[in-house]
Amino acid sequence: MAVRAVINVDVDGPRINRHLYGHFAEHLGRCVYGGFYVGEDSEIPNEGGIRLDVVEALRALDIPNLRWPGGCFADEYHWRDGIGPKDRRPVMVNTHWGGVEENNHFGTHEFMALCELLGAEPYISGNVGSGTVREMSEWVEYLTRDGDSPMARLRKANGRDEPWRVKFWGLGNEAWGCGGNMTAEHYAQEARRFGTYCRDYGDNQLYKIAAGANGTDYAWTETLMKQVGHLGCRHIRSTGFHALSVHHYTLTGPTWEEKGSATAFDTDEYYTTMAAAARMDEVLAGHAAVMDCYDPGKSVGLVLDEWGTWFDVEPGTNPGFLYQQNTLRDALVAGVHFDIFHRHADRLVMANIAQTVNVLQAMILTDPDSGALVLTPTYHVFRMNKGHQDATSLRVDFRDALPGRPVGEAKLDTLSVSASRKDGAVLVSLSNLDAGEPVDVEIDVRGGALDGAEALILTSGALQDHNTPESPSVVAPRPYDGVKVAGGTLRAHLPAHSFVTVKASL
Repeated sequence: MAVRAVINVDVDGPRINRHLYGHFAEHLGRCVYGGFYVGEDSEIPNEGGIRLDVVEALRALDIPNLRWPGGCFADEYHWRDGIGPKDRRPVMVNTHWGGVEENNHFGTHEFMALCELLGAEPYISGNVGSGTVREMSEWVEYLTRDGDSPMARLRKANGRDEPWRVKFWGLGNEAWGCGGNMTAEHYAQEARRFGTYCRDYGDNQLYKIAAGANGTDYAWTETLMKQVGHLGCRHIRSTGFHALSVHHYTLTGPTWEEKGSATAFDTDEYYTTMAAAARMDEVLAGHAAVMDCYDPGKSVGLVLDEWGTWFDVEPGTNPGFLYQQNTLRDALVAGVHFDIFHRHADRLVMANIAQTVNVLQAMILTDPDSGALVLTPTYHVFRMNKGHQDATSLRVDFRDALPGRPVGEAKLDTLSVSASRKDGAVLVSLSNLDAGEPVDVEIDVRGGALDGAEALILTSGALQDHNTPESPSVVAPRPYDGVKVAGGTLRAHLPAHSFVTVKASL
């Protein structure tokens, strides 16, 4: 028997903001140096030191935004150290990530050049933890002010006449931890103060994002929301921010020091990981519920600007570089997350996977010896799903109980589905999380007829399968004929541990 569902393609849900498919690049390990940036003297094809193969791969995802320079690094980064001639930029120690020296060769101009090559909007995290209000204010001026002013003159002296457009601005990072070990009450006042002096110049309107909660710390969110409004009131007070963030990682190890291997795991560990990933729904729903109490009109955005799997580093690599492999398991985690994001698109306005290259749940791995580039299974989920960006979400109603299995004291639903409509087409994403059993899905499509369905499948023989420079396509999408559309019904056969997308004309 197939699991039956209904999709009304003529009933609009919230728009899926393209920025839910955002990315994150921190000065951490080989994310920036050796990942995005190899220097102008590298034999690897580059433009101004920026790797062109990485740019090409990310442009294929329609990458909407890139968050930089951190992460924890943001609150020890002083932007003036990263401008001007490279041979005059001071060296610092990256105390958070490996204690290595940072030569500041990749700074503001290089980051903005990267965003221009990518066609992505920059999202800059300012330094609240160890910086000053004036420092952040002047960085905004340096980047975005036209005409004559001290910072505009400095920018022009460094080779950029025209200002850049920078909309997204983070007011610090993880203020509850590495960003200053602040209380929520103290940080709320700092966010107002720093945000006040981050000015709009010309037609560049800033969208300021306050550093929000860690996981399920709903009290932190409530403290910030009390700055915005009163319980049940639709009148929003003027504050220094327009959105607040939350960070939540998929962690499954027994302790922080033992997070488990990224590649050597058994089926029980797989299910534990998937159950942890599914808890993202609870996390987002909890923060949204608190925000709804103080902002029922949903004027304030929720930004999940760090998410992804976090396992032990690969053996033999620097523990502070957070380099981990990326398997089919990671791809299924990403698929489940996007289904959850789509369901919360009324409040969630941005999400940034951690991180884009060579760190944690990366899109791309680069080999330091050969220079080879590897696209990870997670990369392929982003690419298969990119049609959801800026699409109208469509509600999926199940007529039958979802298949599942117990994981600890909870039940894991082993089928996950989301759908959207854009440009005369419908895109349906389906994940079968069962490690060993297939599932058939029958979707009654109402309010319109589908035609010319094209399906892709991402799966492999084992959950532990991953891509390497020697075998770069072990886990890669391929056309799939296990999906049929006829008579207003979409039927899909989903093999065990598979991710499938179906695109059809409407």
